[in-house]
Amino acid sequence: MAQHPGDLRDRPAPVGAEATPPAPVIEARGVAVSYGPRPVWVGATFTVEPGEFVAVLGPNGAGKSTLARLLLGLVAPAAGELTVLGRPPSRGNPAIGYVPQRRPLDPELRLMGTELVKLGLVGHKWGPGLPRRKDRAELAAKVAAAVAAVGATDFARHPVGTLSGGELQRLLLAEAIISDPRILLLDEPLASLDLRNQAAVARLVSDLARSRNMAVLLIAHDVNPLLPVLDKVIYVARGRVTIGRPEAVITTERLSALYDAPVEVLRDSRGRLFVVGLEDEASHPHDCPPHEVC
Repeated sequence: MAQHPGDLRDRPAPVGAEATPPAPVIEARGVAVSYGPRPVWVGATFTVEPGEFVAVLGPNGAGKSTLARLLLGLVAPAAGELTVLGRPPSRGNPAIGYVPQRRPLDPELRLMGTELVKLGLVGHKWGPGLPRRKDRAELAAKVAAAVAAVGATDFARHPVGTLSGGELQRLLLAEAIISDPRILLLDEPLASLDLRNQAAVARLVSDLARSRNMAVLLIAHDVNPLLPVLDKVIYVARGRVTIGRPEAVITTERLSALYDAPVEVLRDSRGRLFVVGLEDEASHPHDCPPHEVC
């Protein structure tokens, strides 16, 4: 596991002082979720600490996106206890930044990248009239800071319909962090990106987590681009949730137990992990309820 020198958790406590561990930003104890009579998963018990980078993995339909919906207060637990920043989840929590699954954009869309980022602060506040000059200046400064934090300054004033997938993903991240959230939820941000951009976005998200002491939960199918920077993995499969360090969770024994089927984890000469034996699961994923994303 890569070390992160700037990570506050790795710094020794001052001499003569007792280190007080930070409170978890997310705590789940025996959480279950269901859609109507159909259970999605049960018995989820885990914590996420400030500044941790956590990947949420599992087959299609297993309930990965449902975890994000729980944290956003869009779905209530069917059992157990879930707290976000010490309280039950609630809709519209400004302490949570969220980037949903990206949808294709119209190439003719003329919305500027900076306007997209601005929606992270004012998207729900638009109304008649213009903000005062002072407010406009403060907003512009926050937009510029968020854009710079994700390395998007060079293209932030281009129409979003003309941007590459990697460029657009950076601006969506800027939109999510402009309000200085304490938790960042990312739903499949690496999908449709090439390998180079997958690795670049993974490093960027890791840097944001460390520099802002912000917990990140990133939903993904492929763990390989994330392995160098991850702290934990939450693996969702067959109605169960397992959490731990990647080397502890992504093993032949653990995944075989999760799927109740023979699964083999292989490592190539470059250290990348490959999971063999999930072809049937991929071909017959769990069904989601109508009009829902699991």
